[in-house]
Amino acid sequence: MGHLLMIESWVGSMSRLLPRAIGEAGHRFTFLTRDLHHYLRAAPPPAPHPLLAAANVLTADTNDTAALTAYAGKLHDVLRFDGVISSCDYYLPAVAHVARHLGLPGPAPDAVDAACRKDVTRRVLAEAGVPGPEHAVCRDWPETAAAAARIGYPLVIKPVDLCAGMFVREVADERALAEAYKALGDFPVNARGQRRAPVVLLEELLTGPEFSVETVSYEGTCHVVGVTDKSVGGAPAFIETGHMFPAALAPDTARRIADTAVAALTALGLDQVVAHTEIKLTDDGPRVVEVNPRPAGNRITELVRHVTGVDLPVAAVDVALGRRPDLTPHDTGVRSAAIGFLLPEQAGELAGFDGAEAAAEAPGLRELDLARPGRAVRPAASNNDYLGHAMVTAEEAGAARGRVEAVLAGLCPRYAPADGAA
Repeated sequence: MGHLLMIESWVGSMSRLLPRAIGEAGHRFTFLTRDLHHYLRAAPPPAPHPLLAAANVLTADTNDTAALTAYAGKLHDVLRFDGVISSCDYYLPAVAHVARHLGLPGPAPDAVDAACRKDVTRRVLAEAGVPGPEHAVCRDWPETAAAAARIGYPLVIKPVDLCAGMFVREVADERALAEAYKALGDFPVNARGQRRAPVVLLEELLTGPEFSVETVSYEGTCHVVGVTDKSVGGAPAFIETGHMFPAALAPDTARRIADTAVAALTALGLDQVVAHTEIKLTDDGPRVVEVNPRPAGNRITELVRHVTGVDLPVAAVDVALGRRPDLTPHDTGVRSAAIGFLLPEQAGELAGFDGAEAAAEAPGLRELDLARPGRAVRPAASNNDYLGHAMVTAEEAGAARGRVEAVLAGLCPRYAPADGAA
């Protein structure tokens, strides 16, 4: 069977889903990281650490693409890889470049480079006529203030090379823009030690419901697996608070949304990828929010699997190996699956949750994962700040959203008394 070189990964759910997909298909993987402790610190007991499934765990400077490519070539001479893979946005370009260097399957490196830079994505899509927001790429404060006045408030400011909604903010005026601009400037290096691009992206504020399109592209054809309904909160931040698959949409509306995502992937030249493309359905039609050339996070892939039986992490492994993935849906008995996330609304030390026992008995519950007592929390600023999640399924189409909202409504975080409190 196949041997994959896995270059870094997330430390969330995909860190387990991807090794599981590799192992269940009979493949093996070598894991390459610059900082093994990043993963050892993040793995909660009692589940076995996912890296225990690796055939080899090696260290190298994964932030230096040229050095990484040369090192991967030497490893390939000894270990013989059949594909290269990652689930971490920050290393998808490196994966594409390494795969190309080794002569292994994978997407075009320039296409992945473009998809992983939001400013370049905007330029490519605009040139191809794929609908998106009015936008501007700004290199300093005077340019930012002038572009904002031209686009008009309210608008969105975002980094071009971060993920999980980090530092993406809606701003209503120049004062709020200046605060958001400074906060982003004070974060010059990402969590993986990579220096960020010194530019910001301003975008017209798109209004309307948000969706994502889950696709698998191989052999020059983009296959739409389905459309996911997304909910967003935490204003002025944009924090994903839940998802439902499939979205409760009229077939023609779902088709328009999916067609827009396919047009974006085609414009970027992305093939041999599992992708997650976010779309806003505005009064003027679907508009692209962003394109992610990797499987969806936040356990959306599990929602898809519960409803259709299609396993997107397995599909990602297949396309990385140059194999045709099995995207045939089958009847699982589930017509709707949803996940909802708990957001902390105050700072403090988590003491537990009221209502957890009742939530565990909720109809259709598939997962209930809550933060452990003793965790220090703060008001949520991005998708990295969840207190936990619940996932439910339903036999009726569109019913899972209401079920998961009911579960979350019954959960109430408790906080330890502040120092000095009675």
